Amino acid sequence: MALQFIGIDPETGQSGSPTAWVDTDNGDIVLQSYTADDDTREQCVQNTAPGHDKGIPSHETVIRIPVHLVPLLREACDAAERAAL
Repeated sequence: MALQFIGIDPETGQSGSPTAWVDTDNGDIVLQSYTADDDTREQCVQNTAPGHDKGIPSHETVIRIPVHLVPLLREACDAAERAAL
């Protein structure tokens, strides 16, 4: 796996910053961000996608992406598409 650094949320300080990377081997987007609070997780469980079991599988989690990271996510999406070609 080779990660291409895309960027860090410009509105955060020097530690714990939400960050975006792209795995250049397969085009996956890799994110570091804030752990969703209990209320957000519960809302996700209650609004499960149709045809799916309720709950968050043990191999998945819910993260909250700050709006300041959206431009970097767009850049990550473009990089992911290039990596997948």
